[in-house]
Amino acid sequence: MPNTNRTPEQWRAAARVGAVGVPIVVCAVLSTFREHVPAATSVLLLVLIVVAAAATGDRLAGLLAAVTASLAFDFFLTEPYARLDIAHSDDVEAAILLVIISAAVGELALWGRRQEARASRRAGYLDGLLAAAEAVALGSTDTAAVTNLVAGQITELLDVDKTDYVPGPVPDPQTTPILHHDGTLTRDSVPIDVDRTGLPTNDYVAVPIHEGPRIIGHFLFVAADRVSYPSQEQRRVAALLADQVAGVRSGPPA
Repeated sequence: MPNTNRTPEQWRAAARVGAVGVPIVVCAVLSTFREHVPAATSVLLLVLIVVAAAATGDRLAGLLAAVTASLAFDFFLTEPYARLDIAHSDDVEAAILLVIISAAVGELALWGRRQEARASRRAGYLDGLLAAAEAVALGSTDTAAVTNLVAGQITELLDVDKTDYVPGPVPDPQTTPILHHDGTLTRDSVPIDVDRTGLPTNDYVAVPIHEGPRIIGHFLFVAADRVSYPSQEQRRVAALLADQVAGVRSGPPA
């Protein structure tokens, strides 16, 4: 049986090949009975193909489909045929509308996929918070279990290499980068632009655990192998996850 476990790169490559090939094939088929198919019908069919290409989530595939559809429409379905030239003003308008509509609808399709992905990520954040809150609500006295759970979620959420729990306040708050509840990151009260430069590499970042005004512990995470660019929303969720440990008090993991 053929292997269907393609990598994301293979899927993108396949989408781009299809974005170029399918409009050409469709226009070639339509050209065999073009006298009976109105230009508007052909344009709508090509727009559907562009939408399908954009729905893959690859903007380049959508753009390739839009450009190829326009050129194929010109070559196969407008006079003079088999030439990249348009003789009638109606066909010029149809070609222009094809590009504009295809680009607009393609962007809408991509926007929808981005919204869906964002909703999925937020659901994942909520699942992580609920899992930590549930562990606390069950009255577990095993601090290690809760801290290990939260550490793993922070590691995955921020795309860092590892996260460790340390009881007590941050020992060197002036030199250690601190992640705050609002998602900002500072070093000695100076903001770090994570969106532009990413998280500090080869440098531990602390996430304090608050119990009222006191800091009873903190998590230390590091991204040493690569630069990570977690969003402010992700960073805020990481701080909220850390505070779940306050429900089981501080203590060194077993």
